[in-house]
Amino acid sequence: MKVAVLGASGRAGSEITKELSARGHQVLAIARKPDAIPQLPGVIARAGDASDPAALADLIRPADAVISALHFDVPAETLLSALRQAGVPRLLVTGGAASLEAAPGVRVIDTPDFPEEWKGAALGGIAFLDALRGETEIDWTYFSPAALLFEGPRRGTYRTGTDQLLTGSDGESKISFADYAIAMVDELEQHRHSRARFTAAY
Repeated sequence: MKVAVLGASGRAGSEITKELSARGHQVLAIARKPDAIPQLPGVIARAGDASDPAALADLIRPADAVISALHFDVPAETLLSALRQAGVPRLLVTGGAASLEAAPGVRVIDTPDFPEEWKGAALGGIAFLDALRGETEIDWTYFSPAALLFEGPRRGTYRTGTDQLLTGSDGESKISFADYAIAMVDELEQHRHSRARFTAAY
């Protein structure tokens, strides 16, 4: 599969790029600083600014799918517009955990312990998901990870869910960036959550 990865030089984006390469996909890895993109088999690094939908459309046009590992300063409609112009049918988004339910009817962002300094970015992710839910042309998937993403070993195992925060027997909600990347590429290949959100954790 030909896959364009946006934000391919970041922590999540670079791990996703590595996982795609390891599975033999053709990867168009796009970042503002392409020199920071991992040099791997099947990976072509390109400089790109996702805030310009027409320019982004030119970059992603050969792709079968786009995986966005961007921060949420680029609105959903900008990315969706680029995909429509390019004729790319699928968008997978690295989202956040804030909109998951920590308890019935209670989002993670609304819990007392949610850090105030994270709320701005978290609200951006929630707005992005809300915008996707109104999209009927592009086949989108929004991946809300565990509450804690960390640099750690590649276990190759994880659990999935939909709208509820997953926690382990220790009460923690976590997954390594490496296994997060596995879950994202598994979703790309298996296509289990069409126009839906899913989550993954240990």
